Amino acid sequence: MARIIAVCNQKGGVGKTTTSVNLGAYLAAQGKYVLLVDLDSQANATLGLGMEVEPAAQNVYHSLVSDANPLPMVRKTSIFGYDILPAAQSLAGATVELVSMEEREYRLRRALNHLRNNYDYVLIDCPPSLGLLTINALAASDHVLIPVQCEYYALEGLGQLMRTIDLVRGGINPNLSVLGVVLTMHDKRIQLSRQVVNEVMNNFPGRVFQSVIPRVISVAEAPSFGKTILQHDPAGKAAMAYRHLAEEIIRLH
Repeated sequence: MARIIAVCNQKGGVGKTTTSVNLGAYLAAQGKYVLLVDLDSQANATLGLGMEVEPAAQNVYHSLVSDANPLPMVRKTSIFGYDILPAAQSLAGATVELVSMEEREYRLRRALNHLRNNYDYVLIDCPPSLGLLTINALAASDHVLIPVQCEYYALEGLGQLMRTIDLVRGGINPNLSVLGVVLTMHDKRIQLSRQVVNEVMNNFPGRVFQSVIPRVISVAEAPSFGKTILQHDPAGKAAMAYRHLAEEIIRLH
């Protein structure tokens, strides 16, 4: 049965989708069967894996709102053992539609119950908010992985995220745990990046992964080719960092 990991930070631009897509690729490269769930209506994870966003095709929205079985919606990526449950712009309306539904927080959990026995890991790329979609992701997950960018105001909003995780743990999903914080967009030449690393480590002692994702052009380029960093620049610094992150997560389990 898969371990389900929500990749979550309500602040945008922290490398959340980049981390979801590339971590999944390196877990698959380590021989694990991986499903990436794109829970963001911008569908950047879907696009970043070279998939067409098809508004008329069934996607994760239909599982959330209509209880449709997600199994036929799953699409294989170009990496063996790595699948995606895609998103589309229709997902933007899911938050409004979910409000009046019974057990609205558990819709994603019910959908993933159809799939989790097929995989070793399920990664959920959460939207940049703490709305109902993110609550669904936290209710369905075993762990939360928090990307934090090495930039000014890096810790802004993290207190609110931790409070939300505590609320979910207290009332919806008592088994939810914080897997750890992964530092992204690090530039060792800039003093601010080094300061942020120290600040995050002080605020989350023992919960920060050793792998730090560097700020490099190849990471930003890869999605435009519909590729992961494993395929686009496998010998680069970012590729090495994501490989080490995948190895760290595998060792935890």
